Formats: sequence, structure tokens, C-alpha cells
Amino acid sequence: MAERTLSCADCGVVNCNVMNKEYPDFCVTTHMNQEVKREALALYEEEDNRKVMQTAAGVECDGYLKWCRVQETIEFAKRMNFHKIGIATCVGLIQETRMLAGILRKHGFEVFGMACKAGAVPKVELGIDEKCNAVGVNACNPILQAKMLNAKHTDMNIVMGLCVGHDSLFYKYSEALTTTLVVKDRVTGHNPVAALYTSQSYYKTKL
Repeated sequence: MAERTLSCADCGVVNCNVMNKEYPDFCVTTHMNQEVKREALALYEEEDNRKVMQTAAGVECDGYLKWCRVQETIEFAKRMNFHKIGIATCVGLIQETRMLAGILRKHGFEVFGMACKAGAVPKVELGIDEKCNAVGVNACNPILQAKMLNAKHTDMNIVMGLCVGHDSLFYKYSEALTTTLVVKDRVTGHNPVAALYTSQSYYKTKL
């Protein structure tokens, strides 16, 4: 068995945040490749990156424990001077997407939504096993979603519950800055962290 490399995923100290304790022996901060750190910091000097970081920090600070994720998203978009918002949505969340679009429009944004099944491409045309037709004949099409929103020249895209992996492809091909509002979890009502909170009790046998 290969030796396990410890990282931030194994840390219970998080001294990089509070800085009033001792760092663990395996701490990534104290064992960091300084060249990689310098490269990352240099990228924040780029105008677009710096604006996003400063704006995000301002939204976090001003809305801390006060604003919900929808409010934070609206405020971030306003402070970034975005006008056209794209929504990449699962068809199963069309109702929620319609609600979100209405709210965004009331705040003055232009909204264009793309559903995952738009184009109505059968799964078998993409080489997907026919057995997957049991949960729907047409394929999700995240690359098409991204390309359609790219063609609309959206300033920012919002992901609404795309499937695991489909969301990855959308992020890969989206030209606009993308944020996620809803993470799909059909079992927990789109609250995937619930499985982590119950991983030592109700979900122990599942996970």
C-alpha cells in the first residue's frame, strides 16, 4: 500500500486562518513550494483577477452571516458591473431557475438560461449505454450549454444543479466567470453536506 500523503484535508488545526496555534508537522503552509506561491500571488496582479478577489472579499465582509447565497451572488455581480447573467440549469430545477431569473431581472440584470436537455440529443448518440435511458432518453449537454452562453457573451454564469461531471464540463468550456448556486443532490434536497454531517450516524453504512 502506498504511503498516504497528509494535506489540508487531514488538518484539524487550521492555523493558516487563526495563526494563534502551532502548525502540524505535515502542514502545507510550512512545507510549501515558494515558487508556486509566488506564481499564484503574481496572478493576482492581473487586473481581472485582482478585481474578482477584492470584490469577493468585500461581499464576504459586508454580508457575513447576513446575506444568503442568492444575495451574495446579486451583490457580487453588481459590484463587478456585470449586466448579462447566464444560467446553466438542470431541467429538474427549471422552477427554481425561473424564480432566480425573476429576481435577477428585478435587480436590472439581463438573463439568459440554458437547460441541460436543450437540443434534445438522444443519449445513444453520445455513446451512452442504452440502459441509462431508464432515467431519461435525452442526454444532458453541458458543453452545448456553455457554448450557447458563450455566444450570448454573458458576463457571468450561474450553475443551477448540473449533475456531477456535467458541471465539470460546463466549467471547462464556459468563457465567462462561473459561480455555483445549487449543487444537485436528489436524495438530500440539494444539500450534499447533510451526508457528511450524518456520515457517522444515519449515513455510516452508505458512505
